[in-house]
Amino acid sequence: MSPQRSITIFGPSLVFIAAALWATDAPFRVHLTQTLSSNFIVLAEHAVDLLIALPILVWGWRELRNLTRREWLAVVFIAVGGSALASVAFTQSFHYVNPSVSILLQKVQPLIAIALAWFFLGERLSKNFWVWTATALFGAYLVSFPNLVPQLYEGEAFNPNTVGALLALTAAVLWGASTVFGKFVLRKVSFQMMTSLRFVGAFVFLAILTTAQHSFPVTGTLTSTDWLFIGIIAITSGVVSLFIYYYGLQYTKASIATIAELGFPLAAVFVNAYFIQGTPVPGAFLGLVAGQWLGTALLLFAMLMLSRVNREEGESTQAR
Repeated sequence: MSPQRSITIFGPSLVFIAAALWATDAPFRVHLTQTLSSNFIVLAEHAVDLLIALPILVWGWRELRNLTRREWLAVVFIAVGGSALASVAFTQSFHYVNPSVSILLQKVQPLIAIALAWFFLGERLSKNFWVWTATALFGAYLVSFPNLVPQLYEGEAFNPNTVGALLALTAAVLWGASTVFGKFVLRKVSFQMMTSLRFVGAFVFLAILTTAQHSFPVTGTLTSTDWLFIGIIAITSGVVSLFIYYYGLQYTKASIATIAELGFPLAAVFVNAYFIQGTPVPGAFLGLVAGQWLGTALLLFAMLMLSRVNREEGESTQAR
């Protein structure tokens, strides 16, 4: 098996793993939102990521000559919209709704990205793609609603605050579009450079935004715990996950990558059950009830089949 064919098979799996890592920051983000502004939290984590991203940008600056005006516009959208504003909107939504609601609403992201991938990238969507996409979406729904009724947990009805829901949906739209535009830019630059451009651009924008809104905390109010949590977010769900994400996205169709990103809400269910919710659900095994385990199995199986679709369609494209 050639390296190209192998990574075409495992590309969606890498995207899935990266998306799962994004969910690990929820407990730390919930803590930070108690005392810090959303703007500053996202700026601080990007400042940590900048320590890794900036040397990559300086070392590989020659790659930037490959980018056209349209690709630069895509980079700006990814940095400002996907990395900065989406992260701020998602973090800010925690002030208004339970994190479970914010994470749940990210399930609309695949629909946005699939439409954009078809329109912007011209990706052809086969019958097999739709079959396994529907299976994955149903599995993701079961993970959130194991009894098929829109209820987050026993006794906690789905009744999100309008502002919080709109913020979470804004994040979903921006992240969905960023998947497609990221695939577009990766045609010309390496995954390392794409990650670097995202962090550097977002940091500059966030620094301006936070300064304009006077969102910096009072000197001396940041605790060692706050800095530790910011560092954890920046490394795990930031630079490490995005290196994995863009590496996998190079070899994955954007329409399939966005389904793989359902690893985010899936992992979030486990994180929420153990670190945020606190109260065990009656009849749960390892934090999940039977319906959620069924949904997990369906989602993982659909991801396996979509990986095969990704390989087959990649081979078909090469043959043409």
